[in-house]
Amino acid sequence: MWLKPEEVLLKSALKLWVTHKSSGYFILQRRRGHGDGGGRFTGRLVGALDAVLDSNARVAPFRILLQVPGSPTYSAIACGELLTGSELYWAIATGATIEEINNHWEWLEQNLLHTLPVFDNKEDIVSFVRGKIKALIAEETSSKLAEQEEDPEKFREALVKFETRFNFPEAEKLITFYSCCCWKGKVPRQGWLYLSINHLCFYSFFLGKELKLTIPWVDVQKLERTSNILMTDIIRITTQSKERDFSMFLNIDEAFRIMEQLADVTLRRLLDNEIFELDPGLQDPTQITKRDLESRARNEYFRAFFRLPKKEKLHEVMDCSLWTPFSRCHTPGKLFASDSYICFASKEDGCCNVLIPLLEVASIEKMEDTSLLPNPIIISIKSKTAFQFIDLKERDNLVENLLLRLKQVKASNPALHNSSKSKDMNSHSAHTNYEFGDFGIVASQRNENDRDNRHLLNAEALSSAFHPPAVDGLDFRMSREQIKESLWNDHFTEYGRTVCMFRTEKIRKLVAMGIPETLRGKLWLLFSDAVTDLYSHPDYYENLVEVSMGMCCIATEEIERDLHRSLPEHPAFQSETGIAALRRVLTAYAHRNPKIGYCQSMNILTSVLLLYAKEEEAFWLLVAVCERMLPDYFNHRVIGAQVDQSVFEELIKERLPELAEHLKDLSTLASVSLSWFLTLFLSIMPLESAVNIVDCFFFDGIKAIFQFGLAILEANAVELCNSKDDGHALMILSRFLDHVKNEESPLPLIGNQHAFFSDDLEPCPTTEVADLIRDSYEKFGDYSVEQIEHMRYKHRIRVLQSHEETTKQNVLRVVIPDISIVPEDLEELYDLFKREHLISCYWEWNSAVIIQRHDPSRPYAEQYKIDCQQFTNLYKLVSPWMCGEHTEVLAERMFRLLDENMDRLIEFKGFAGCLDIMYSGEMNEKIKLLYKLHIPPAFTENDRDSQSPLRNPLLSTSRPLVIAKSNGDTIDYQKQLKQMLKDLAKDKDAKAEKELPKMSQREFIQFCKTLYSMFHEDPEENELYQAIATVTTLLLQIGEVGQRSTSSGSDEFTEDFQTEASTSDQDVVFTDTVKTPKNEPLPMTEGDWNVSFEHILASLLTEQSLVNFFEKSLELKPKLDNAKLTQYSLKTNGTSQLSRGETEHLSAH
Repeated sequence: MWLKPEEVLLKSALKLWVTHKSSGYFILQRRRGHGDGGGRFTGRLVGALDAVLDSNARVAPFRILLQVPGSPTYSAIACGELLTGSELYWAIATGATIEEINNHWEWLEQNLLHTLPVFDNKEDIVSFVRGKIKALIAEETSSKLAEQEEDPEKFREALVKFETRFNFPEAEKLITFYSCCCWKGKVPRQGWLYLSINHLCFYSFFLGKELKLTIPWVDVQKLERTSNILMTDIIRITTQSKERDFSMFLNIDEAFRIMEQLADVTLRRLLDNEIFELDPGLQDPTQITKRDLESRARNEYFRAFFRLPKKEKLHEVMDCSLWTPFSRCHTPGKLFASDSYICFASKEDGCCNVLIPLLEVASIEKMEDTSLLPNPIIISIKSKTAFQFIDLKERDNLVENLLLRLKQVKASNPALHNSSKSKDMNSHSAHTNYEFGDFGIVASQRNENDRDNRHLLNAEALSSAFHPPAVDGLDFRMSREQIKESLWNDHFTEYGRTVCMFRTEKIRKLVAMGIPETLRGKLWLLFSDAVTDLYSHPDYYENLVEVSMGMCCIATEEIERDLHRSLPEHPAFQSETGIAALRRVLTAYAHRNPKIGYCQSMNILTSVLLLYAKEEEAFWLLVAVCERMLPDYFNHRVIGAQVDQSVFEELIKERLPELAEHLKDLSTLASVSLSWFLTLFLSIMPLESAVNIVDCFFFDGIKAIFQFGLAILEANAVELCNSKDDGHALMILSRFLDHVKNEESPLPLIGNQHAFFSDDLEPCPTTEVADLIRDSYEKFGDYSVEQIEHMRYKHRIRVLQSHEETTKQNVLRVVIPDISIVPEDLEELYDLFKREHLISCYWEWNSAVIIQRHDPSRPYAEQYKIDCQQFTNLYKLVSPWMCGEHTEVLAERMFRLLDENMDRLIEFKGFAGCLDIMYSGEMNEKIKLLYKLHIPPAFTENDRDSQSPLRNPLLSTSRPLVIAKSNGDTIDYQKQLKQMLKDLAKDKDAKAEKELPKMSQREFIQFCKTLYSMFHEDPEENELYQAIATVTTLLLQIGEVGQRSTSSGSDEFTEDFQTEASTSDQDVVFTDTVKTPKNEPLPMTEGDWNVSFEHILASLLTEQSLVNFFEKSLELKPKLDNAKLTQYSLKTNGTSQLSRGETEHLSAH
């Protein structure tokens, strides 16, 4: 393969390569140990080295080098190895086989060999060949990407333009592009919209003006289709600072769908740490294609429409017609085939839907093709029912694929398939009301002999074991139940009684009337398809109970705390039987799905499931609700519930505009309606009424909760509009919901202890739940699954961004009291900090590293962290202490100083704290920070700048401290030094603070180097250099005195020194300075040169120019403004080139 340019020096210590062929400019070489000549000792040695090397470090056995005759240096475009001489080559290609390398050689001979002699300059030859090789690499990369697209040539051309115009790194993969207009006010700019994995980019060149827009997906606050004054259909992108409208797409539906998917995938990946375990095509962002995103959109819709497991992958979608015996005709629609299901949806919404698990399929056969029945197939299921599909255009391929998947399903469940053969022989009695195909039998006839030593599970629903006491009018209610049962039995006869039943508008009306008590649990199983999980996982729940019971964790502690709060008014949960069953189901689920574990409100839902289903059935119903029907609801952030809350608010504005206008802040409603969604109204309505809502939920999904919520608000709209305040509005809703009754229920009226308020003094009229449900379907039942899913995509962006804003505000709230930086600047600094993390995620994708740096489950202050490289980048952008080439070294030391827990990551608080000292700290704080940067742990033995050029001891500093000033005056610093050290000796005794370690000679040299670097290009540079020279001389003399005083441990030296002190005040000061308490060990090895922080601070204070430098006022705002402009561009191939004309970068600040 062709290789990128990279110079490599070729030495001649060993001859690892053999020339295979050569020309005037190129050499083809073979590595020893590969092919002929490998029998010699050198060849064997090289072959052995290559064999033991890691696969990433192995060298390809063939390569081509560029050589320029007559040039003293040759260079390499990749991996170079040892050659004769000590020359540089350009290795332009490598190959794993001789055939591969020969193809490259032939291309060079045909395209370059005859062209190179025309160049007079050898450097031009190298430059020309390098350019050609880079173009070949770019062409290969573009071709690989383009081959995946519908129109490879157009995509290849667009890719080249995208890379040229926006200069992103190669990892920024282009997904697709569209021609459109971008509106600037009322002026449209025609151009090209490029959608990549991390950015939305727009380019336009019109009338000599160039416009570039770059909008990161993570900065998008809102993505919607809307209209403006001039255009009826536009796509609007909203960030925190701007709105952009795009229109005049050739296919706006496709463009918006891809944008919607890209925004959703990117925000999930970067803000919610989604790793797409069940979607391999999205795990590596650099491999995502437009086809992957379109496939994801289809899969998401398919799973949402039929409420299937997340692992289901859609394979075929075909137009067809299904024979519907109840209407005696073929109903047109679409057939959907996935891993484990065959589904049908009629073109007329709600007319007829069918769900056929492959586990229930007995056979799939092709019928004779006729004019009346074109391309028909028959799918037979185990309950002796057959489905006839016609008008299938690719029938043969479909049947072949279905049979293959059917075989795979049977192979993965051999015990179930074999046992079902004998069970099929036993037909079901016609009068049985609650047996549904083989599922009912399998669920009740399993492992009876294996339960002696296991937890005893409830074999029946709790409502049948705990009979309610007699109530008035029970005979009337029971007669209503019998009528409902009769209607359902008639329906089963005509439409089917298994999970494969025809689901029509008629069954929806039966559900809205309320499912009979005796059928409720079984129908919940069928509508949710939890029965398939139950059937395909024999003994799973029992084994899970055995494993999980007795284990102790946070989830089990929370479960124990909530057990007795779950329907305490019901007799079933006033007994140990009900409590034990609830404990087992919740604990087993927490063990099954540790990502969710246990969440409040799951206890209320599960307790109701246990009333109507056997314990194992209740477990699988809970799985269906938590993992399929209410995705992302039950976790610590309840993202899914908040998304649906946001969707609900939009529906209120759309369908109840007067109410929305009165309650301008709909967050008040959100505070009460959240429990509607989390508990399906079970916590805020009487149980006998709320279960009817749950009936609708299991049949229609989340749509039922939306429309019922709207019906409640509409029923109370007048009172809510007249409410005085938020509290009054909440009381109105609470009173209304507490008085929603179900007069037809055979259950006793059980008081609701979860309501916000008890009965008021004023009587409240009752409302029949059946009337509310009917109104909800008639007035608000026109929303489709597709509409709701699109709204969920839109509002998920808003919810995730709202979480990010909450995180930011909480971090700032913690940091602001300890920081003197103004809040506005601190907020911008946080944005830079977070963006630095995100930029590294764009092009250095590694899920493990990103999860380490960003974890939304951690406390707010710990959610975002940056590593050393990211910190260095930020330091260069905003630090006032710039030291030229030394800046990066100083930043690395600062990072080590802040990394107190040694995890190689720091939080925003530490970053802001060090900047606060640099910008707003007192001089002594700044000097202390600088001092700490030059002693361990910030300064290490392996510090790349720690090797001092001064290998020998410092020059003598015994010369007198007399410095000449520029005006001819002199200053004697002896007296200042003497007084300074006396003061330090007094302060040392007075201070109880722990002293900083003393600085060694090597550390002091680096300290001085940093100071000299900081003064470079300062207006007072000369004065500062002279001042620091004076201070350095002063400190060197202090260090030498300390070295002399500690180099001899004899009493004689001390006595002589103190005697001499009688005639030298200066020496007395030196003696006091180096005294060490007897009980404390010496901080440094005896005889070492060292100075303390106090020495350095006091010395610096003697020079007014240095004092002025460290005390001058510094403004952070200009640095922040510049950083916002350059932070992004510095990462795009390491350049910050701004294009001519108008260039914009939109971001959330």
